[in-house]
Amino acid sequence: MTGRRVVITGLEVLAPGGAGAKAFWHLLSEGRTATRRITFFDPSPFRSQVAAEIDFDPEAYGLSPQEIRRMDRAAQFAVITARSAVLDSGADLDAFDPYRIGVSIGTAVGATMGLDEEYRVVSDGGRRHLVDHEYAVPHLYHYMVPSSFAAEVARTVGAEGPSTVVSTGCTSGIDSVGYAVELLREGSADLMVAGSSDAPISPITMACFDAIKATTPRNDDPGTASRPFDGTRNGFVLGEGAAVFVLEELESAVRRGAHIYAEIAGYATRSNAYHMTGLRPDGVEMAEAIRLALDEARLDGEDIDYINAHGSGTKQNDRHETAAFKKSLGEHAYATPVSSIKSMVGHSLGAIGSIEIAASVLAMENNVVPPTANLHTPDPECDLDYVPVTARPHATDAVLTVGSGFGGFQSAMVLTRPDRRTK
Repeated sequence: MTGRRVVITGLEVLAPGGAGAKAFWHLLSEGRTATRRITFFDPSPFRSQVAAEIDFDPEAYGLSPQEIRRMDRAAQFAVITARSAVLDSGADLDAFDPYRIGVSIGTAVGATMGLDEEYRVVSDGGRRHLVDHEYAVPHLYHYMVPSSFAAEVARTVGAEGPSTVVSTGCTSGIDSVGYAVELLREGSADLMVAGSSDAPISPITMACFDAIKATTPRNDDPGTASRPFDGTRNGFVLGEGAAVFVLEELESAVRRGAHIYAEIAGYATRSNAYHMTGLRPDGVEMAEAIRLALDEARLDGEDIDYINAHGSGTKQNDRHETAAFKKSLGEHAYATPVSSIKSMVGHSLGAIGSIEIAASVLAMENNVVPPTANLHTPDPECDLDYVPVTARPHATDAVLTVGSGFGGFQSAMVLTRPDRRTK
């Protein structure tokens, strides 16, 4: 290990409610929600009929007809945000050895929308048991292998170094960035393009979550359907989106005069080895991931100014997280603002971890904590400061962002201003 310090010098977000990082931050800071009745297909057969969709025209983002035909919606998200993140970083990639530029992209469900659509085509709307492959899109193989996401991003930015897809369910967006940080620290790359993308709003995904009653049936008022930490919550709202970052070593970024958004000071992940979808109420696995991330950052729990929660809006997750924050931060947990942006942009599965990293970085940039929208009736078992309804000005130099995923994955990341670390 070289002990290199890794910083974020470029970012872009594609999320419900607006195009780009500025629109994303405006939505969060204003406490607006982007959840609505599903428009991508007729949702009436489903228990949950709401989602946080992106109004998205790939041609308007500069994708060619061939790129649009070749790539699934989630891959398009990844490529668009990667292009913009590199531009935002101001990095001249031609000045880097291409073998020292890497890519790490997270996704939970890969090309779900493309596969769903292509199955409808080759099966003639589900009427044919023996499908006719001649009706499939020529690049169907790319939909079958999520590694195509990393390949598309690598092609876009000219990266010939380490390139991978990280798929750890709903922690994919934290874990993909954490993996990129480790590659930079060990000296395997000089610049990483890292983040995550998912576009899961399809009939098959809705049917799967309906079956386990994980998504909300609050269809009469989509704008208030996502209610993390609220006593009236009854499931999460599915979303979609992407966020991608340019990561590089601190000294390199300083030398080229780059704008440094934040340092990724600590990262850790653990598994509960307990249940595919269940969580133990004591939050011990998430607390352990938090402890290790703080240790790596050389910070104490008292140093954390804001917690960007997983906050999915399910009872077991919200209580699990609350216990984990108390266990890892002690009494300081009660004095630390906590919020869930899923209340506004929904839960985009593997993408949300990166989107929440972006929200954490922008909270530091603006010294404002985004709110937990729709939090009017606090769950008495969730008794921390969850910043209800309205954003709050708050000096923020160190942020903890966490993720929790099916399969028992628990991940934590500590983001700081580069001059915050003194230990």
